Amino acid sequence: MTRGKARIPGRTDHVVVVGAGLAGLSAALHLLGAGRRVTIVERDPHPGGRAGRMDVTDAHGTHLLDTGPSVLTMPELLDDAFAAVGESTSDRMELVRIDPAYRATFADGSAISVHQDPGKMEQEVRTVCGPDAAAGYRRLRTWLSDLYRVEYSTFIDANLDSPLDLLGPQLARLVALGGFGRLGPKVASMIPDERLRRIFSFQALYAGVAPEKALGAYGVIAYMDTIAGVYFPRGGMREIGSAMAAAAQAAGAEIHLGREVTGLDRSGGRVRAVRHRAAGTWDGPDRIECDAVVLTPELPVSYRLVGHAPRRPGKIRWAPSAFVVHAGLPAPTAEHFHHTISFGGEWSRTFDEIIDRGELMSDPSLLITRPGVTDPALQPAGRELISVLAPCPNTEVGEQDWARLGPAYAEELFGVLAGRGLVDPDVEPSWTRLFTPDDWAAAGMAAGTPFSAAHTLAQTGPFRPRNLVRGLENVVLAGCGTTPGTGIPPVLISGRLAAERIAGTPQDGRVRRSAARPSPV
Repeated sequence: MTRGKARIPGRTDHVVVVGAGLAGLSAALHLLGAGRRVTIVERDPHPGGRAGRMDVTDAHGTHLLDTGPSVLTMPELLDDAFAAVGESTSDRMELVRIDPAYRATFADGSAISVHQDPGKMEQEVRTVCGPDAAAGYRRLRTWLSDLYRVEYSTFIDANLDSPLDLLGPQLARLVALGGFGRLGPKVASMIPDERLRRIFSFQALYAGVAPEKALGAYGVIAYMDTIAGVYFPRGGMREIGSAMAAAAQAAGAEIHLGREVTGLDRSGGRVRAVRHRAAGTWDGPDRIECDAVVLTPELPVSYRLVGHAPRRPGKIRWAPSAFVVHAGLPAPTAEHFHHTISFGGEWSRTFDEIIDRGELMSDPSLLITRPGVTDPALQPAGRELISVLAPCPNTEVGEQDWARLGPAYAEELFGVLAGRGLVDPDVEPSWTRLFTPDDWAAAGMAAGTPFSAAHTLAQTGPFRPRNLVRGLENVVLAGCGTTPGTGIPPVLISGRLAAERIAGTPQDGRVRRSAARPSPV
């Protein structure tokens, strides 16, 4: 298949990138590597976008919070972005591989550590779940690796202009692998232990779909987590945006922080300039002339800037949201892990509650992140920084009064953690910071969800909102709402795909070779 057939026509010497999130920074680095002059305009006072930051100081010292994603996979995609301007990830930051990637705990009191190494993981499964489960894990690992190998270059790492672009031998292979079946039943066919089924299918929630309904193709998210491995930058996830922005500036990019884009000046089907002003003010806008634009804000914001939304057979369905509570606690005496997934006893009911019924989980499954396990410098001596993520309804399906409910729900979640032995029931947080669907909505995220458009069949691959804009020939979209989707790896890819719409595909193939190489089975 020819990748990225449609390129924007005409002159593209100077590109304005709207948004210094990871998609915008990825686009900027690849455009700089292709010889374009790049100007970045960012509303926030710092780069990173959804990978946000907050510092909280109390009597014990300063805690460095990451307010966005806490899981980094596929760091080779960062390598590719830095390589575009002649740098490497290690030039700008230190990544630490987290092992185990997760510690999963269950209502029956059992626990399973998730290891990237196949030998360690098979032994863990054998010890906790038995020999049949270990054999099933080997089959599942092979299937996930085959799935990733088939999908990556053709369906994920590709500008798709039409459903016809999918036609070819790789599509037949994906069908044969069960990519268009359902993820939950496919995993269950190989794994006899229900606990393992959860570990290798819960990632569908990131795509906004219950595992029983998600396409089998979304097993690639489990591949990224459980086989490719999970990493963490020293200094916190905030270091990703800072490092990418520094590399872009060193390569010649001009970055305007604290500036909000207010409009696009257009003529003859092309944007000729971008207007922006100091964020949160009504000051008269400044104007940047340009030859092309990359828009990375949330889809409704981008569509407002271009003046229209694309024609679609139905409205966009948004993914579930997340309630997140960050807190400062005394350092624990028991051993804990960087990432813990605490599964409640219920499973299928959880998805029905938050996706279909707009209700909070009656038996919560939670992601607990303790970044100080990997980087103690993020928290004061003798203290612990903890973040708890609870999936919850977005604002389109839920009717929660978060201003009233938020503090009580945070207290309830800490009660759940205490009951499960994950925090000391006798200690109180010295501080908490909450992020609710209302907060995500106030930050401009559609339906109050940081996970953007759900990955239903009608919003996957060539059916996802395109990165080209009808009626404006020199505007390209990037970010989690457009192709290929949500999560740090897809967002980094989306930035490069946007750059390829403008500057074409590098002839040396540098960008794709490292990213497309699957980890060994």
